Amino acid sequence: MDVFAVFHERVAQALLAAYPALSEMDDLRARFTVEPPRDPSHGDLSTNAAMVVGKPLKTNPREIAGTLAEHFANDGDVEACEVAGPGFLNFRLTPALFQTVVAAANRLGTDFGRSTAGEGIGVNVEYVSANPTGPLHVGHTRGAVYGDALASLMAFSGFEVTREYYINDAGGQVDVLARSAYLRYREALGEDIGAIPEGLYPGDYLKPVGEALKAKYGSDLAQKAESEWLPIVKPFALDMMMDLVRSDLARLSIHHDVFFSERTLHGDEGDIAKTLAWLKEQGLVYVGKLEPPKGKLPEDWEDRDQTLFRASDFGDDTDRALVKSDGSYTYFAADIAYHRNKYLRGFTQQVIVLGADHAGYIKRLKAALKAVSGGEAEIDVRICQLVNLTRGGEPVKMSKRAGTMVNLSDVVDEVGPDAVRFIMLFRRNDAPLDFDFDAVTAQTRDNPVFYVQYAHARACSIFRTAERDLPALDTSADAIAAADLSVLDSPEDMTLIHALAQFPRTVEGAARAHEPHRIAFYLYDLASAFHTFWAKGKENPRLRFVNDDDQTLTLARLALVAAVRQVLKTGLTILGVTAPEELS
Repeated sequence: MDVFAVFHERVAQALLAAYPALSEMDDLRARFTVEPPRDPSHGDLSTNAAMVVGKPLKTNPREIAGTLAEHFANDGDVEACEVAGPGFLNFRLTPALFQTVVAAANRLGTDFGRSTAGEGIGVNVEYVSANPTGPLHVGHTRGAVYGDALASLMAFSGFEVTREYYINDAGGQVDVLARSAYLRYREALGEDIGAIPEGLYPGDYLKPVGEALKAKYGSDLAQKAESEWLPIVKPFALDMMMDLVRSDLARLSIHHDVFFSERTLHGDEGDIAKTLAWLKEQGLVYVGKLEPPKGKLPEDWEDRDQTLFRASDFGDDTDRALVKSDGSYTYFAADIAYHRNKYLRGFTQQVIVLGADHAGYIKRLKAALKAVSGGEAEIDVRICQLVNLTRGGEPVKMSKRAGTMVNLSDVVDEVGPDAVRFIMLFRRNDAPLDFDFDAVTAQTRDNPVFYVQYAHARACSIFRTAERDLPALDTSADAIAAADLSVLDSPEDMTLIHALAQFPRTVEGAARAHEPHRIAFYLYDLASAFHTFWAKGKENPRLRFVNDDDQTLTLARLALVAAVRQVLKTGLTILGVTAPEELS
């Protein structure tokens, strides 16, 4: 049950009943909000509906709010309804209504908080998409976790989600990979290769590729010219690197539905050629010169006539080159073709997760998709900012080219997948993240993943305590469902129930905003409310979850604990984090 959604609809119906002219407003419900007031002393819910419709109705918002207040005076779930400020309407709801939240959480189980907001719309979430030239490092990890959690969140909210990985296997970096792997192959044959030449990948992760090449081809490749061995080594090394990437991602329980190869876009019959031909037919491509950008000239800027896409017609800052001086396609040409490919596969909703160094891609990608879809499709480009690793107060350095990077697997080995996932989500994706190896392994409130998991384990422990101390008490699911929840009327009970009531609203809002960190924040707040309640029970026997002297209250409190346990588990599952029943 979503209390906020229920009252959102009741307010809409009250407005339509009092002001029939509003029936002509198609987006009435989307215009106003029902949410917790900033100051809890103002009530349980607050709406700005009267202020939103005041102008179209040409009526003072306070007058409209007064009309609504009179209507809700007859609502059995409302204890008080007050007009505030310029026309806010604040509600105080009955405890009985909030107590139904506990019952709903236990009745619906894993479906509590699930919504149909996505309406079955297909959405493509592309994330990670790291160059397949080595193992994933910690910089990739944040985008991987964010994208995976977002995909789960949107699926939970009714979207039909496809998880996609774009393999950048058509650029010059793949040739560098092949040459680096070939060097390791020669090393595997016993040759002293000396220092790795500048421009090749020096990491030891390529040694197994060299050994695998030796096992398959023996010394045959060593006798061939580069023009002969390069077409053999390149796909071989790529396959092994993608196996390594998949293995790294599996460490965090991340699995993609689609691995899309950039190579398939190229060639005379590839999507790039087809897309450019289509753009030309639409009059969206022309030959001309680009104005030099302000400031330092980028390396790829060329002062010549070029084949240009009219990106500025679709909101970009400038038009974009599609063909390089050597006749090959630009990266942007591949981007346009790829996103058109996704659109033609039926994805009118697309999300792409990029690293901090790709912020400049936002406008161009939006322009590209708008052009190739005729404005039908939308893309949300989410940027994941940098991760700063520290240990003992000192920064942990990483350098991919030097071969001394901090791999995803290194971090998972040290702190575990749960800590990695939760901490990566315990901050907005567009804000830098500090990852302190010491803090994420501490069993304190300052370690959010421990604090939330401990709340779930504590909820499980409370049931074990009830079974031990009250062996005659039926604590089955049926007994919990039949508990008398009306006795949950203390301020502490209501505070915790109010926290539970926020879950469905939080899930839907997070899914619509593409912000899974909201779930992590919510879980921490719910855990805090639960731990606080438990601590008060140590001082006041009437606030204990298991009370030997009052089995009716105990059963009701166990129902509350079961609801908290369920919401914690559901939220953690959305984030891809386990919900342990015990912590060592």
